Amino acid sequence: MKNLDKIFNPKSVAIIGASAKEKTVGFGLAGNALLGKDERKIYFVNPGQGDILGNKVFAKITDIQEEIDLAVVAVPAAVVAQVVEECCQKKVGGIIVVSAGFAETGKEGKSRQDDILEKAKIAGIPLVGPNCLGVIRTNNNLNVSFAPSTPEKGNIGFISQSGALLDSVVDNIEDLGLSYAISYGNEADVDLIDFMEWLAEDKDTKVIALYLEAINDGKKFMEVARRITKIKPVIAIKAGKFESVKGVVKSHTGSMAGDYSTYKAVFKQTGIIEADSIEEMFDIAKLLAWQPKCQNSFAVVTNGGGCGVLASDYCKTQGINLAKLSKETIDKISGFAGMNAFWSKSNPVDIIGDASPERYQAAIEAVLGQKNVGGLIVIQAPQIMTNPIGNAKVILEAKRMFPEKPIICFFLGGEKSEESIRHLEENNIPNYGELKRGILAIKSLIK
Repeated sequence: MKNLDKIFNPKSVAIIGASAKEKTVGFGLAGNALLGKDERKIYFVNPGQGDILGNKVFAKITDIQEEIDLAVVAVPAAVVAQVVEECCQKKVGGIIVVSAGFAETGKEGKSRQDDILEKAKIAGIPLVGPNCLGVIRTNNNLNVSFAPSTPEKGNIGFISQSGALLDSVVDNIEDLGLSYAISYGNEADVDLIDFMEWLAEDKDTKVIALYLEAINDGKKFMEVARRITKIKPVIAIKAGKFESVKGVVKSHTGSMAGDYSTYKAVFKQTGIIEADSIEEMFDIAKLLAWQPKCQNSFAVVTNGGGCGVLASDYCKTQGINLAKLSKETIDKISGFAGMNAFWSKSNPVDIIGDASPERYQAAIEAVLGQKNVGGLIVIQAPQIMTNPIGNAKVILEAKRMFPEKPIICFFLGGEKSEESIRHLEENNIPNYGELKRGILAIKSLIK
């Protein structure tokens, strides 16, 4: 396992190719790096620049007197080798090359890539990239990338072979948050496996999410993945599934795509959960980061009969079992003074459209108290008499009473439910706005 401490926990960072010109990679890197100025020293290097964002600029990294833990290189490909040589002279702790124009471009680019790799290896310096976006670690305010924003702190470590895809995730992750966002590009030195091993040991990361186009060392990947999935969940989406797009993959990161059926078998053998879309991957990641796994026996509590029927259909399709309610549970629910006499008396537990928070509470506590109910699905269809924030508070209290059982919510609708959904998710109760989407993710919770 490579030591990546100087990359992910640097006390000093030099941005080589930093720029004062807005809407450039160098400007984006400079601005993002400065977000961590209270945690580390930031230096800008560019012989053609004077002042950048109010900071002094050095002509070369070797002009900086202080030690540099991490150098981020964003200069034209033709001069990257020279810059890497200067980083080696400076004895930096790690190098990230965001510049493109290497193995992904063909034979000449591959030669350039081999050259910088040789320099870094001789110096014993780990090198990330080239042709990558950079990396983000949220718990220490490290953003040495040109991503459009920094995600909130979270428990999901996202590793992506594509920088642009990582950009879109970072910009759209909203309240879910990430522990890391890592773009690894061409994998000249530090590769996917190295990053997976790092996240497996990271205390802030509960779930690892992967966007893959190709795996360079299949045997080692299987060995490492099999070990990591016993420690924490790993979810992957494999792009480049078809023969017709393999050339696109090679021109993107210089990697060979491989046969998709092989990848599918590898995922299954190693315990990696495969997702079919980025949306599905993070739906699953949210559940696994926030809720415990459970036996395959769920209860559904809903104030809408049709929603309950749809939930039953989707559960059946995904192999999710709905528990049969015991007589004791039925009697408990029926015995609540405010319960509508026409509630369903079965699972899904339809407590009728005018359900109050008190009615939700009676049903939720009764079904969670049934020993063979492993987890709970709560559906709220907003109606005039619905009290979304009251219902959310009831659910949070139920989670405190039954912490070992996962609770997944479907507060449907729009504006009326926004505050309650925010309240749920701030307390790590996942909510999904569409039944099929969320239930597809729920199967990942089954032991």
